[in-house]
Amino acid sequence: MTPVEIADVLALSGAAYASLLRSVPEAVATWRPAHGEWCINECVGHIVEAEKRGFAGRIRIILADDSPRLWPWDQPEVARLRGDCAKAPEQLLVEFEPVRRESVALVRSLVGEQLRREGIHPQVGPLTVNDLIHEWVHHDGNHLRQAYANLQAYVWPEMGNAQRFSRA
Repeated sequence: MTPVEIADVLALSGAAYASLLRSVPEAVATWRPAHGEWCINECVGHIVEAEKRGFAGRIRIILADDSPRLWPWDQPEVARLRGDCAKAPEQLLVEFEPVRRESVALVRSLVGEQLRREGIHPQVGPLTVNDLIHEWVHHDGNHLRQAYANLQAYVWPEMGNAQRFSRA
């Protein structure tokens, strides 16, 4: 996929995250399907951090330096420190939407040689900007699917006999 196509996908998935947060009550956005699993708010909070630290952040580092070292980050600890399950969905929207707009603009601006520039990650080795933008689409989809799975699990007990449609 080209950077413009990836930017379009990220804009669309960003709109899906924002729409989900706007459409569900706070009780749903902060509900965890099981102990240790993330609520919808935490999925979105993780996406914010992943953009800042893992995707847009790393791309900016790579574009600014030759073969820079890319440091891992403790995702569960960052999620714990953020405390997103205690936040109202509106708080996450205020943080998420500008970050996503900046990310989409960054990806849309990438051209030619920039895509081949690389950084070195201690766990996975060399990562090019092209690698990162493609992983970004994959990562974004995983957590969007997770957020919607939470919504499905939340409504499941209220489906009554309609549950049988899903078991067939």
